Amino acid sequence: MTPLDRATDTYLRHVAVERGLSQHTVAAYRRDLAVFAEWLAAAPTVVSDGADRAGGAAAVEDVARLARADVAGFVTHLTTRSEGPLAPRSVARMLSSVRSFTAFAAAEGWLPLDPGTAVRPPKAPSRLPKAISVHDMERLLGAAGTADDDPVQLRDRALLELLYATGARISEAVGLSVDDVTTLSDPDDEGADGDGLAVVKVTGKGNKQRIVPLGSFARAAVDAYLVRARPVFAARGASTPALFLGARGARLSRQSAWLVIQAAAERAGLAAHVSPHTFRHSFATHLLEGGADVRVVQELLGHASVATTQIYTLVTADMLRDVYQTAHPRARR
Repeated sequence: MTPLDRATDTYLRHVAVERGLSQHTVAAYRRDLAVFAEWLAAAPTVVSDGADRAGGAAAVEDVARLARADVAGFVTHLTTRSEGPLAPRSVARMLSSVRSFTAFAAAEGWLPLDPGTAVRPPKAPSRLPKAISVHDMERLLGAAGTADDDPVQLRDRALLELLYATGARISEAVGLSVDDVTTLSDPDDEGADGDGLAVVKVTGKGNKQRIVPLGSFARAAVDAYLVRARPVFAARGASTPALFLGARGARLSRQSAWLVIQAAAERAGLAAHVSPHTFRHSFATHLLEGGADVRVVQELLGHASVATTQIYTLVTADMLRDVYQTAHPRARR
């Protein structure tokens, strides 16, 4: 194992243990840094600080020898490689992994300066999130099935209703435990007939938790699943606190949840337009169309910055423009 490999392993332990990043994020960092190390070992010549340096593994086996030219050259390689250039967003993700590693190396004193600081990713084209209409979402939810005696249909309907009701990422939804679904009682309603506010405690990126209300349709679907379907799945496997269970009684995987979405989308005739993130995009877009404040939507989605959420305001603005130009008799010449 080279010093660079040992430094990479130390960094990955740091982000997993001290920063508490999810195993999926750590695995992504590991893959990206492996590609970076492979390219460093294969690069024929690297120009660093104005001097030529021989390529090959010997030239890059020590993290202390990393320079800005190495990071910049890696970005150039990803955008011009012979087997096909990566999309700007993919390049940006891989550069982010490398820059996080070099920043850690500099903080640990392995490097005098962070060589990744001044390297910028290629600019990605602006893409608006894809949402479907409220009507299409109702078709999609209905396509999950409504049979009260079918455990699979009860689970699938509960999963899809929860995704749309909360805007949770697919990984967040399958990561829920039964105890994450609860009811908040209103102290002012003591003695009243109200059942309180059903909420879901969602654990997002960086293990940050947020509380998201669960609408009446989703609450009814989840309650029906918990009473009539989950016990059937739970009896097939070892005890687990997971909310959504698969056929063998274990926690439902992201891949299985994705197949649930695709199957419902195909039955609803929407397969070409639906991905797991469609629910999240539709949740945000429909809330803003209904008059919700963008900062409230930010909190519900778990975005660290309101700037990330504001892209959805572009969607609703575009929709208003299209409707106006289509409907108003003097909007066009």
